Amino acid sequence: MIRRGFLKTVAVAALAAGMLPGASFAQDVTLRLHQFLPPVATVPAKILKPWAERVEAASDGKLKIEHYDAMSLGGRPPELIDQAIDGVADIVMTVVGYTPGRYPKTEVFELPFMMTNPVATSKAFQELVETDLQNGEYSDVKVLGAWVHGPGVLHTDKPVTSVDDLEGVKLRGPTRVINDMLNELGAVPVGMPLPAIPEALSKGVVNGTVIPWEVTPAIRVSELVSNHTEFSGDEALYTATIIMVMNKDKYESLPDDVKAAIDGESGMKLAEFASQVMWDADAPAREIAVGANNNIIQLPAEEVARFKEKAKPVTARWIEDMKSKDIDGQALIDHAKSLIQKHGG
Repeated sequence: MIRRGFLKTVAVAALAAGMLPGASFAQDVTLRLHQFLPPVATVPAKILKPWAERVEAASDGKLKIEHYDAMSLGGRPPELIDQAIDGVADIVMTVVGYTPGRYPKTEVFELPFMMTNPVATSKAFQELVETDLQNGEYSDVKVLGAWVHGPGVLHTDKPVTSVDDLEGVKLRGPTRVINDMLNELGAVPVGMPLPAIPEALSKGVVNGTVIPWEVTPAIRVSELVSNHTEFSGDEALYTATIIMVMNKDKYESLPDDVKAAIDGESGMKLAEFASQVMWDADAPAREIAVGANNNIIQLPAEEVARFKEKAKPVTARWIEDMKSKDIDGQALIDHAKSLIQKHGG
């Protein structure tokens, strides 16, 4: 009796510890999500945190996602993608163009006046990831979602009512393609990540910036400059590409049900959700500038046409640059446009 009781106790303890053959048990997984925006910004507050809550719920409590906003795990925004690759963070959200030239095919969506509708463009970007880029230029990470923001707007200290007004204006730009466009338009491009914009504007390092309306409240742009130039028509001056990626080994190490919880809220579902949330946030952010009695300029179609004409060499140069990387740039442009149209753009 004593021996049987002892063996039963050992068996129960072994089962609890998962030591017996075939034993399984729920093990909590914690993932660290690192990104560069302040916690009040649209992306962390209304996209990343709701996404994480849905994933956690779908995992039945097996998964917890910790949020590290505003580079609180250290480093600079351009280092985020490598933090995901190296496992410094498990998941990161970043602007692709913060690592210039590293993901050349992705740049197709940043070309001047490429974007029509941000949701359609985001779904096109996500489809290109799934059919090409995940196994190509993003092969060292697991892409959870790919999207773009709403129409890019000029925010400047002096009014910009025509392309001529940009001559010599120091403008912050987010990526190499967009900076090339600003240069072609006559401005002096200054590359920097978004968190550096407020100080650069307040100290006169730049005269303005290009960003969508959505993020302007988080970095007080409507307080720092009083002129905002919008583009009429279906095509936007520009957009920037955004990705959320995960350390590949970490993803592969997860239990199948936890992977399924992440996958179920990622991919095309995340691309559509994120882009719609960002686009929806443009309007209330714009109202802050209206309420401040700022000068909002809407360029007429004929002036937009002048911008388009001046920006054409950017696309031509990009196609030539792609040749050096054995990429058919024109074919990629045509494919991207067809995907945008397919998804309703």
